Amino acid sequence: MLLRFVPCCSSVKGCDATVDEESYKAKYKMNLPKRYMITSALPYANGLKHVGHLAGAYIPADIYVRYLRAQKRDVVYVCGSDEHGAAITIQAMKEGTTPKAIVDKYHEIMKQNFDDLGISFDIYHRTSASIHHETTQEFFTALNERGELEQQETEQFYDEEAKSFLADRYIIGTCPVCGNKNAYGDQCEKCGTSLSPDQLLSPRSTLSGNLPVKKKTTHWYLPLHKHEAFLREWILKQHKDDWKTNVLGQCKSWLDAGLHSRAVTRDLDWGVKVPLTEAEGKVLYVWFDAPIGYISATRQWALDNGKDWKPYWYDKDTKLVHFIGKDNIVFHSIIFPVMLKLHGNVLPENVPANEFMNLEGDKMSTSRGWSIEMDEYINDWIKKDNGGDSMADVLRYYLTTISPETKDSEFTWKGFQDASNSELGNIFGNFINRTFVLMHKLCKGKVPALHTEILDDADRNMFIDIANAKSAIENLIETFKFREALFEVIDLARKGNRYMQDKQPWIVAKQLEATSKKLQDASDEEQRESLQLEAHHLQHSIDNCLHICLQLTANLAILINPFLPFTAKKLCYMMKVVDKMLDWENAGKTKLLSVGYSLREPQILFRKIEDVEIAAQIEKLKIKSKKVEEEKKEEVTSSQVGVAGETATEVIGEQQEKGNGEPETTVKPEIVFDDFAKVDLKVGTIVSAEKVQKADKLLKLQVDLGFETRTIVSGIAMHFRPEEIVGKQVTVVVNLAPRKMRGIESNGMILMAEDAAGKLHFINPEDKIDAGSGVS
Repeated sequence: MLLRFVPCCSSVKGCDATVDEESYKAKYKMNLPKRYMITSALPYANGLKHVGHLAGAYIPADIYVRYLRAQKRDVVYVCGSDEHGAAITIQAMKEGTTPKAIVDKYHEIMKQNFDDLGISFDIYHRTSASIHHETTQEFFTALNERGELEQQETEQFYDEEAKSFLADRYIIGTCPVCGNKNAYGDQCEKCGTSLSPDQLLSPRSTLSGNLPVKKKTTHWYLPLHKHEAFLREWILKQHKDDWKTNVLGQCKSWLDAGLHSRAVTRDLDWGVKVPLTEAEGKVLYVWFDAPIGYISATRQWALDNGKDWKPYWYDKDTKLVHFIGKDNIVFHSIIFPVMLKLHGNVLPENVPANEFMNLEGDKMSTSRGWSIEMDEYINDWIKKDNGGDSMADVLRYYLTTISPETKDSEFTWKGFQDASNSELGNIFGNFINRTFVLMHKLCKGKVPALHTEILDDADRNMFIDIANAKSAIENLIETFKFREALFEVIDLARKGNRYMQDKQPWIVAKQLEATSKKLQDASDEEQRESLQLEAHHLQHSIDNCLHICLQLTANLAILINPFLPFTAKKLCYMMKVVDKMLDWENAGKTKLLSVGYSLREPQILFRKIEDVEIAAQIEKLKIKSKKVEEEKKEEVTSSQVGVAGETATEVIGEQQEKGNGEPETTVKPEIVFDDFAKVDLKVGTIVSAEKVQKADKLLKLQVDLGFETRTIVSGIAMHFRPEEIVGKQVTVVVNLAPRKMRGIESNGMILMAEDAAGKLHFINPEDKIDAGSGVS
């Protein structure tokens, strides 16, 4: 239910609509919390983030926080990079670097991206910071010492050569569904099936290429099932009326299925170390340490600003709100609240999770190249000569209008263009521009007086619309309905356009000009007096229209500020007012701009987006997606044989799985001797080896063939480390046509044999011989 106020302003005579607004405010403020703790999901620092992420967890939170600040509420807004977990180490392997280098790189990019798009965190922290490790270890210790965690011994895959337990992503093998030989232990990226390492056929370690073994290990678990009764009461009863239906539905589904103990620790060397002497070599699971990042970020913010952080996480008068996407609902609505309850912290008052945003008819996905990265948008639209901050607001506007608040939505470049040109430009921007142009033309660039004695119904209704818009937007933002709230702002500008169109001050100005000319020519005193009265009335009509439009402009600046902050600041500049005017208490007032005050010339708020720009973006998206698809095919193809550019059937001794799981050696079609004689095989010596950037399966080798040294790209990175194969002798097909892999020209093919476990072996002479020796 929306509460609407109908007063215009007590200072405006002639407008007699009233309501007891002050009594409402007094009652409303009684229910306000003392402070707000607002969080946005920590983005994983393993790559660029796309605009779907922006729409899901960051723009909604920023709108809410900017509104709260304008209301002068005590609010802290935190976020930061999630920098631990296997995905980080996997990305480091792909790029041939260290996990620290990966998180340092993407942390800085994401931090700058958010800033460029106007996301106003009080702090953008990172989970690799020492204060986070300290906070997380204290949290774990508190729960462990209170007996809230339990220990379990389990069997996990282990690489005996690498002397390391293997995370699911460190195990690859054959997908039992589609036969992809390089499916990961958690998912096959070819067919999309979710897997476990036990389901893989011929599993092998990505660290050594060896067949992993099962080994016992002890870990600490959070027994979620013990807290089901609390969760049902807290979520399904206490919050059944104020949480989104999509959030309640997913929580109920999980609770109905039954909760289980969840491992808090894992065997990995990258992450927050488990603070127990008997847990050497173990770290805290990223799902456990990441949300504690909200607390550690608050601690760092407090240190930086001389504040006390504890009330924001321990005082019951704190309102905690998590902004997330639907893939994080379980973690923030079930798992983290259990952790917070056990630790004695406040529980989230709301978790307004959004659904997913699709792109041009398909799921948005960075891994498939079907996405618009924030960094990409910034470079294409904001940093261009005809871009600037206004293009950040255009994106914020469009993403809010299609926000997936209750169901999946879709980004289209045509929709983006229409939103900017037809709505922001033709409605909002057009109203502001017309108001300023006419004010400079008809009122000498100054705020005209308001003549209350001639106010008509249209004038009074405009005042009422301003007051009603404030209360409607206020209620919608408070209940996390940001899409509807933004519609109300634009609708107010639309009403302003309609009001101006009905008043037609430019027509009245022509009438005034004609009347003034008659006045100059008039000689009769009575006629002159009548014309003077008519001229005054016409000028007063112009004054009233533009006065009201200017006061509406000031209100629009306040109301649009949470959504389009760069536009609000530009309006303040045009009106020659300080940013303090954007305080929410000023919304609904109709004396924000003083009579006689000179205003600046109008500026174009939103440029027109041309068809050619949109066509270029759509074509760019298609090219990017096709390139990623081709690169994946190249990686799969090359890794299946251990060489670049050939098919899986060219592996010597390749084995396939029978239906009963037993290996069967396949034989290719018969050839004649002349076919075989075409192949030129020679012995070579690997003199150097290095990983190919952004390709976790490829190695770039320099192979000495006696008569020359060649570059050969080989898909054996999952089986061999670069340093351990230097000096190895190999058999090379030297007359194979060159082929480019990841921009590197590969000149030859190294022969490999694959055993039943999927491990690759070099084909080489028993004793070392001269490089370049022939093989027959």
